[in-house]
Amino acid sequence: MNIQKKRTLSWIDMIITLSSLEIMAYFYYGARTLIIAGLCMGVSFICDWVSVWFMKKKYVSDDLMSLADGLAIALMMPASIDFRIPVMACVFAVIVGKNIFGGRKNIIFSPCAVGYLFALTSWENQVLMYPSPDRKLEINAENAVLSRSLSYDFNNTGNINVSDFDLLIGNFRGAMGTVSILLLIVVATALLCRRAVSAGAFTGVISGILFMSYICPLSDSRAESLKYIIATNMFLFSAVYIVSDKRVAPINNYYDFFYGLFTAVVTYAIILTTAKENMLPAISVIMTPTALVFKSMQMRADTAKNEKSKKSLNTEEAEFNAG
Repeated sequence: MNIQKKRTLSWIDMIITLSSLEIMAYFYYGARTLIIAGLCMGVSFICDWVSVWFMKKKYVSDDLMSLADGLAIALMMPASIDFRIPVMACVFAVIVGKNIFGGRKNIIFSPCAVGYLFALTSWENQVLMYPSPDRKLEINAENAVLSRSLSYDFNNTGNINVSDFDLLIGNFRGAMGTVSILLLIVVATALLCRRAVSAGAFTGVISGILFMSYICPLSDSRAESLKYIIATNMFLFSAVYIVSDKRVAPINNYYDFFYGLFTAVVTYAIILTTAKENMLPAISVIMTPTALVFKSMQMRADTAKNEKSKKSLNTEEAEFNAG
């Protein structure tokens, strides 16, 4: 299977798994979630196509990742969000986060993280207020009763009053596609088996959270701290679709492990000291220089290895000719 086909299949894997999360969002909140998803995917595709056209490049299957980016941004929003906010987030993610900084082959930032961070800093009050999942929303969301997320409660108190079953199925306040923990575990396993995401980066994130939950628990016990931090703060979703994004993470599992580890440790430290919620997407953008340093180290190591192999081959050839 050639590289182009592998990349195309990985984009399909991402869209399929994100669609499963969208189905859960529809189950809880109704048709409004489908409208948000459709708008985000359509706007992302159009912005990407126009950007590629302006750069006088050919639109190829790699660019269809913009559909997955748009869907991911939609799922990171409250189900009650004003339609204009995720649309503007997608425009910013594709044009600024992706195409201005390198385009399809040289992406520096995760477009999903850039789009979400833009929405968070521009419309924080709307992005961080969530409806309860116990009622389906009208299209205009006039029947939505908004309150702070479970992440907010956990970060500020260290304890939350939600059963383990509700945590697993996503029956609590949060971004519409990031709270179905059991489904996210299945999705992460599938993507790792398909090699559609970086196994090293994902392992690094989990290791970082395990380490920090052990030495600095946010709850009364280390086990509860780990359980709640994984279930809240958009952690598992971001670990899969943002930090483990192969377009951003270093290629070598050794380097991308430490990239994921450092990102998780910094994120946990920010939550511990400021109680800010949903920080993993923001920290992944801030940690971009770390990923670039690791990529540079990897390139130098690969170059040195190739030169050594070439030198060894030339030596063997010279000895053979001399003999």
